[in-house]
Amino acid sequence: MKFNRIFVIVMDSVGMGALPDADRFGDVGTHTFLHTAQRCGGLKIPHLESLGLADLSPIPGVKKVLHPQSYVTTMREISAGKDTMTGHWELMGLETKKPFKTFTDTGFPKSLIEELSRKTGHQFMGNVAASGTEIIKQLGEEHRRTKKIIVYTSADSVLQLAAHEEVIPLKELYRICEVAREICMKPEYLLGRIIARPFIGANANTFKRTANRHDYALSPGVETTLDVLNHAGLTTSCIGKINDIFNGQGVNRTQKTISNQDGMEKTIAETHLKFKGLAFINLVEFDSEFGHRRDPLGYGKAIEQFDQQLGKLLPLIKNEDLLVITADHGNDPTHTGTDHTRERVPLIMFSPQFSQGKALEERSTFADLSSTILHNFKLKQPNHHLGKPILEILI
Repeated sequence: MKFNRIFVIVMDSVGMGALPDADRFGDVGTHTFLHTAQRCGGLKIPHLESLGLADLSPIPGVKKVLHPQSYVTTMREISAGKDTMTGHWELMGLETKKPFKTFTDTGFPKSLIEELSRKTGHQFMGNVAASGTEIIKQLGEEHRRTKKIIVYTSADSVLQLAAHEEVIPLKELYRICEVAREICMKPEYLLGRIIARPFIGANANTFKRTANRHDYALSPGVETTLDVLNHAGLTTSCIGKINDIFNGQGVNRTQKTISNQDGMEKTIAETHLKFKGLAFINLVEFDSEFGHRRDPLGYGKAIEQFDQQLGKLLPLIKNEDLLVITADHGNDPTHTGTDHTRERVPLIMFSPQFSQGKALEERSTFADLSSTILHNFKLKQPNHHLGKPILEILI
């Protein structure tokens, strides 16, 4: 094998321009990276610049440079969707042909809420698409008075349940989520994730979500690249919400994170460990804090902060390592609405052993990454997987 350790960092939602079918999703003309940089008057990201980012798209503040130790390209999404699960599952080899249910515009059906209430013995309030921090500010005090649990959704296929830890104990909130997960396995409600969102605080000014979040996701149901690696005795170390996205399937080590910075610190720590296999990292704040909230200035600052930490990570990538930086969809903070955007994603591949790095042709599916990982470890690609290996980096 060429690489013993492969580090894949997903800059959640950092898209690189609208896909040809973006008109089907209302996303014509979107470009998360470009539009963010334009609104910020250019970005100072010297480390991404040194890896060849400007070969993928003109980005204000970023120059074209030679990058012999990195190969760069973009990837198109084949799956029917533009959300977290379809993007990550395709990165690990799977095509999602039928999109998961979303209830962004309407809230959840009355029948779903009534069944949840009947089966849990609790009443619910909210039932809208909302920012998690904003909805607990708006409804948290009423929740404390009435004990009604706050239910809300987003642009993702998700049902989120927020409750104050002193009002609804964690064990009970988790039980309610388990009931919701069972209900939302029905075809008419089929959701990708149920999320427990506990919070603390005395009033709207001090409410704060805690680290006791818990996700109840659908399992992929078939073998992903994580499974293939795991069955071969290789490490599948997942940082951030990767474990939740795959419902633990194929994961043999996992760590939660509280921020992009925390995710990068844990990734840097991972480089000091001896292992053979994959470290798979999700940095969610680009998406959750800035994309959905249509905050291009915050988004740009987050990219610059990532670049600073990338500068600390790069010297720790050894000759037998491969560092991959990519994304799972777009979320153009200058676009209308609050939804993800249907975009291609960057694929930046760095290793000290490269000497002829360059820009490559665009790949037709995210799954080319998973195929490359399996090819590197000399493992058979399952028949149901998409993707072809990127041979230029494996020769």
